[in-house]
Amino acid sequence: MSVAATLSGEQEKGSALDALIAMVADDLRAVNETIVGRMHSQVSLIPQLAGHIIAAGGKRLRPVLTLASSHLCGYTGKRHVKLAACIEFIHTATLLHDDVVDESDLRRGGPSANAVWGNKPSVLVGDFLFSRSFELMVEDGALPVLAILSHASAVIAEGEVLQLITTNDTETTEEAYLEVVRSKTAQLFAAACRLGPLVAGRPVAEEEAMDSYGLNLGIAFQIVDDVLDYSAKQETLGKVIGDDFREGKITLPVILAYARGNEEERAFWRRTLENQEQTEGDLRHAIALMERHAALTDTIGRARDYGDKARRALSCFPDGPMKSALLDVVTFCIERGY
Repeated sequence: MSVAATLSGEQEKGSALDALIAMVADDLRAVNETIVGRMHSQVSLIPQLAGHIIAAGGKRLRPVLTLASSHLCGYTGKRHVKLAACIEFIHTATLLHDDVVDESDLRRGGPSANAVWGNKPSVLVGDFLFSRSFELMVEDGALPVLAILSHASAVIAEGEVLQLITTNDTETTEEAYLEVVRSKTAQLFAAACRLGPLVAGRPVAEEEAMDSYGLNLGIAFQIVDDVLDYSAKQETLGKVIGDDFREGKITLPVILAYARGNEEERAFWRRTLENQEQTEGDLRHAIALMERHAALTDTIGRARDYGDKARRALSCFPDGPMKSALLDVVTFCIERGY
């Protein structure tokens, strides 16, 4: 199946995002065409590997947010299409680099690019996609756009390094964890949303409101992702659980369970996550400890708090179908694990 066909097929699957996707469907088709066109290279491995990771993607939430925020602010031009493609290229590049750093063999249930082609091609094609994203920024020609997206790219890279520092460290604080989430994940959500009022020429206050919406939505999204790695529902859906546990990542459910546990339980976390000495049954025991100390439910509670902040950020915009759809997306991102 072609990348374009896969992109289209992903958007036809039923989910709580359908209403928002339908509202920007024409623009999203144009984004997909831009993505396919800009992946082209005379070096055949580049579109082959890039197509693999892009085709394995999900609902294109980040570029959809750029399109939706543009419509919310009354924009009627075409700049948002290339900028949405730019957002997706940045996201995809970070996924390629993430899988190499994490030594991941799977991506959304299929083989990761580095598992198929190796680490070096994955890193280099990630660099290619970053370069393509900057070409799209330059073609837009607006310095504020360059400022937003180049800053986001730098912060994302900082987040990657921060996560590297906290991996395997059970003394990681909730504050340090949230700093990684803000940088590595939420920053791109914020940039994606801020582009809408920017291209529409709206007041800075609306830019800041959409930035806040995207940032808080991104934090909630990642927090829920970290819960899903320990979720029994993921197993029933045929998805692998426990990747974060196996890699020794210190996420919020771990932080809460560790802080609330006794010394014997903390010794378990240090053995499995710090020392990476894991045996069969350890993942099940980790989940049991999280359930014992309400770490998973309290983590979802944190996500709901950030979701509320995201909803409040939209209060300055008039009510309408697009605003309602963006509010519904917050609920989708938080409740998708249940």
